[in-house]
Amino acid sequence: MTMLSNLAPIPELYVSYESAQKLKAEAADLTGWDLTPRQICDLELLMNGGFNPLKGFLSEADYDNVVDNMRLADGTLWPMPITLDVSEDFAERIQLGQDIALRDLEGVILGTMTVTDRWMPDKHHEAKMVFGTDDQAHPAVNYLHNAAGKVYLGGPVTGIQQPVHYDFKARRDTPNELRAYFRKLGWRRIVAFQTRNPLHRAHQELTFRAAKEAQANLLIHPVVGMTKPGDVDHFTRVRCYEAVLDKYPASTTSMSLVNLAMRMAGPREAVWHGLIRANHGCTHFIVGRDHAGPGKNSKGDDFYGPYDAQDLFRKFQDEIGVEMVDFKQMVYVQERAQYEPHDEILDKDQVTILNISGTELRRRLREGLDIPEWFSFPEVVQELRNRFPPRSQQGFTVFFTGFSGSGKSTIANALMVKLMEMGDRPVTLLDGDIVRKNLSSELGFSKEHRDLNIRRIGYVASEITKNGGIAICAPIAPYETTRRAVREEIEKFGAFCEVHVATSIEECERRDRKGLYKLAREGKIKEFTGISDPYDVPADPELRVETENVEVDNCAHQVLLKLESMGLIAG
Repeated sequence: MTMLSNLAPIPELYVSYESAQKLKAEAADLTGWDLTPRQICDLELLMNGGFNPLKGFLSEADYDNVVDNMRLADGTLWPMPITLDVSEDFAERIQLGQDIALRDLEGVILGTMTVTDRWMPDKHHEAKMVFGTDDQAHPAVNYLHNAAGKVYLGGPVTGIQQPVHYDFKARRDTPNELRAYFRKLGWRRIVAFQTRNPLHRAHQELTFRAAKEAQANLLIHPVVGMTKPGDVDHFTRVRCYEAVLDKYPASTTSMSLVNLAMRMAGPREAVWHGLIRANHGCTHFIVGRDHAGPGKNSKGDDFYGPYDAQDLFRKFQDEIGVEMVDFKQMVYVQERAQYEPHDEILDKDQVTILNISGTELRRRLREGLDIPEWFSFPEVVQELRNRFPPRSQQGFTVFFTGFSGSGKSTIANALMVKLMEMGDRPVTLLDGDIVRKNLSSELGFSKEHRDLNIRRIGYVASEITKNGGIAICAPIAPYETTRRAVREEIEKFGAFCEVHVATSIEECERRDRKGLYKLAREGKIKEFTGISDPYDVPADPELRVETENVEVDNCAHQVLLKLESMGLIAG
């Protein structure tokens, strides 16, 4: 098919400026929901037409059909459930037919929603249908079960104002702004390249070829909303993209940022991305190998096949209205000093094929090793080195977990002193008792409060790590899901070393310096870890230390050796 863009404006959900001012005043008296970062991304694309034809958060009938059949109730292709997940407490206060105000994290009203539907979803079914798995190693499945609210609300949205973005304002375009830009330039065939990673020479070569193959102009359309935990932050990525833009022929290429919250849903996500690009006026879309795949499952296998996304997109591309350009794996042929599609190299046994994986790139950055110019642009490498100095210069967190009385605090104190003796980075100890006194004095010991306490510790540790310091945490932290959430928060900024102090419950009870186990046995302390409340033993910590008949100094030294082997401290 020959795709030419229809660049007429698409429907938005915003009201006029005058109506918005009036509505904002009225909405101040409505019950308000404070949107999560993901919901803010979803609302922005609902309001500006990026999620056209959706008119709001999905009704229950639309949700059921999207989950089971990738279609809205009226049969329109739509593969991703866009739902407003809320707490049970909030849902109980809402009547069907009621209008609610949708607020950002600062309390600014972005829009209103008329609640037409309220239901408790079967999240296990949603996970299996949408993501093809209920394995919580998948970031969106983990989010679904451990972060998303238990109740879904559906109903039409009225847009009052766009979320405020203070960064890269000139690079942020609504679908209609991009369509107007394409009209102005006379572009009728536009191939979009979605990326959540920095661009290197292979990506540039692939996008060159894709645009040439499609006889189209190129839109570099990176996601700056929410991507996969552990991805390079969008500030660094956009600076990398801007460094590469002038490598493209003038007036053939443009870049715009899309505030999308990715789900990493592989094949379904590719179809979703295609529909979003159609709304932005694009005619072609590059679908990559393992497009929007989240990596490995808990058994170490890929969640999706390498070409599953391309196969599903191809099946629906006429309906999407966007033609797929399949990703060619580009590799560097040393003898010819150029990039070529791997499957088109006929003399593979006679030439030297070079490639650097994402894992290898991260290793080279972490260890301060050379990154060759054939692989990336010097400007991009410099941006990445600024953001990811060698590990021995980064902040990091050591997170001790174990039963009360296991020796966590004692080892943590010894470790703190040893690291302070080295003197190359500031060291902060976030011991459980110290945090309870200074950060969480109002919290009790219910599961909810203990979780909140650990998340506070994780937040403070992430800030210390981000700013190049060393955080040492020593809470009990009995729950795996909470420890994982803390790890993800910290690994955005530096390394995380989980140390399981594996002292047995019998030994901890024998020590019982604070008399807590005795009180727990007598029923005077409820929900006590190891007695009346479970402890999830870490399955794969960076280090496990035994403290029975082992000197504290020796335990702390084991941690130092582990930190040295991880490249975090000099030997």
